[in-house]
Amino acid sequence: QLQLVESGGGLVQPGGSLRLSCAASGFVLNYYAIGWFRQAPGKEREGVSCISNSGGVTKYPNSIKGRFTISRDTARNTVYLQMNSLKPEDTAVYYCAADHLAAEDMCVLDSSHYNDWGQGTQVTVSS
Repeated sequence: QLQLVESGGGLVQPGGSLRLSCAASGFVLNYYAIGWFRQAPGKEREGVSCISNSGGVTKYPNSIKGRFTISRDTARNTVYLQMNSLKPEDTAVYYCAADHLAAEDMCVLDSSHYNDWGQGTQVTVSS
């Protein structure tokens, strides 16, 4: 059974940091492009970052660039999202997802491309 499990969310003060993990079971994560998405109450799901199957390509929206970093750990079959300089507007449920059809060294921030999703982890940025 293919499964993605996110962890690492929590409550953090503005300016703080968190590292989210996306662990896979039932398949080898680095065969696929992996994306991180978030959804705040009343808002549409937003692409936060993605990483290609090789790890050689990463993408971020302008609102995130320079603050978040996505990475892979092949040995642990896990993808991480390091989030620094967190702001209250980063508050959301964060999801990771796998794109089974992404071309080699490609990833996109469009959630419609992703097939398998985790259950999400809550990130709250508040003083």
